[in-house]
Amino acid sequence: MTPDLTQPLLNWYAQHARCLPWRTHPDPYVVWVSEIMLQQTRVETVIPFFQRWMKHFPSLTALASASQQEVLAVWEGLGYYSRARNLHRAAQLVVEDYEGELPRDPLSLRKLPGIGRYTAGAILSIAFGMDEPALDGNARRVLARYFNVTEPARSTRGEHILWALAKENLPAGQAGEYNQALMDLGAEICTPREPNCEICPLARTCQAYTLGVQKDLPVALEKAATPHITVTAAVIYRDDRVLITRRPQNGLLGGMWEFPGGKMQSGEDLVSCLQREIKEELAVDVNVAEQLGVYRHAYTHFRVTLHAFRCSLVNGYEPEPVQVDDLRWTKLEELADFPMGKIDRQISNQLREECI
Repeated sequence: MTPDLTQPLLNWYAQHARCLPWRTHPDPYVVWVSEIMLQQTRVETVIPFFQRWMKHFPSLTALASASQQEVLAVWEGLGYYSRARNLHRAAQLVVEDYEGELPRDPLSLRKLPGIGRYTAGAILSIAFGMDEPALDGNARRVLARYFNVTEPARSTRGEHILWALAKENLPAGQAGEYNQALMDLGAEICTPREPNCEICPLARTCQAYTLGVQKDLPVALEKAATPHITVTAAVIYRDDRVLITRRPQNGLLGGMWEFPGGKMQSGEDLVSCLQREIKEELAVDVNVAEQLGVYRHAYTHFRVTLHAFRCSLVNGYEPEPVQVDDLRWTKLEELADFPMGKIDRQISNQLREECI
C-alpha cells in the first residue's frame, strides 16, 4: 500500500464526500441499483431516475414481482435499457435462488445478469464492507495519473495494471470509503480535461502532476469512426388508433415499443425501405404518404437518422407479429403508457400534440 495515496485520499473524502441519495441508505439493494444506473451515466442525470425508481420499487422483492413493462417504463429516458432488463431478471434470480438477499460471495454475485467485476466490487465493499476494489472510470483516471500509467487504460494490460494498483492500495476495513473516495476525486477534482491539481490532496506525490503530463493521461485507445445509420418508421392509423410494435428481447432497446420500420439497405430509397421493412416485420403492404418528421439520436457506437412517414395498410390485411414480439393498436392518449426509446417517444409526443 502507498500511504501517500491512501491516507490523504481518505482524509479528503471524510470532509468532501458528495451527498448522494443512495449513500444515505447503504443497504445492498440500494447500492446495487445506484451502481447499475451509474454505468455510463453521469451522477446528476441518475439522481432523479434513482429517486423515481425507489418510489416504484422500494425493495428487491418489489422489483422482482414487477412486470418487465413496468420496469422499462420507470427506466425510460435513462438509456442503455439492457441495464434495466438485467436488473429485473437478476432480482428475480435473487428471490428464487438466494431467498431475496444479494449473495456476498464474489463469484455468485458476478453470475447475476448485469453484474461485472466493477459492480460486484462496489456492492461488496460499500454494502458489505468487504475488502474488494472497484475500478470505475473516475478511479481509473485517478490511478493512471497518480502512478503515471502509460499503457492505454482500457487495454488488457492497462486494465490489469490499474486493477492491481487499486487492490494494492486498498486499506483493510475501509474499502467502501476508499473506492468511493477515488470515484469522488475523479468526478470533482481529477476530471478528464481540466484537472484541478492545485487543490488535489494527492498533488504532492502524483507522478503525472510532477511530470506535467496529467492532461495526457489516462492514455486512450484509438477510436474507430462512428457509423451512421438511416432508419425509417411507419405511423399507421386505423380510425383513432395507431400501430406500435414491441422490439425483440435480445438486442438494442429490447422489450421497448416503437413505430415499426427499420434500417435502409444499399440501393434503397426511404419509401422502398419502409415498405420492405413493414412487409418483413408485419406481413402487410403499406401506402407511404407524407413525411412526419426527421429525428436524430447518437448511441454509444453509432448515430441514427430516422425518417417517419404516415402510412396506411393496403387491401385491409391484418398485421402479424412476424419479426416483432407483439403489436398493439392504441389510442394516442395511451401511448404514454408504453415504454419507448428516445426517438419513438419524440414521435409519440408529436402525434399527441398535433391532436390537441
